[in-house]
Amino acid sequence: MATTKAKDTAKLTEAELQVRLRDLKQEALNLRIQRATGALENPARIRQVRRESARICTALTALKSA
Repeated sequence: MATTKAKDTAKLTEAELQVRLRDLKQEALNLRIQRATGALENPARIRQVRRESARICTALTALKSA
């Protein structure tokens, strides 16, 4: 999955952001399981997913407060 920048997330609707956040949380879970079992190929992806989740949470907060 490609990473999204803040300006790209600002274009999405609230429903799309919610779906994207759910997918990222699922991916983060899978990455944690892979790390625990030693099957993780790209450890940097954990950091990318965490940061992308934070971007989406920030965008959701901005939409709710606007």
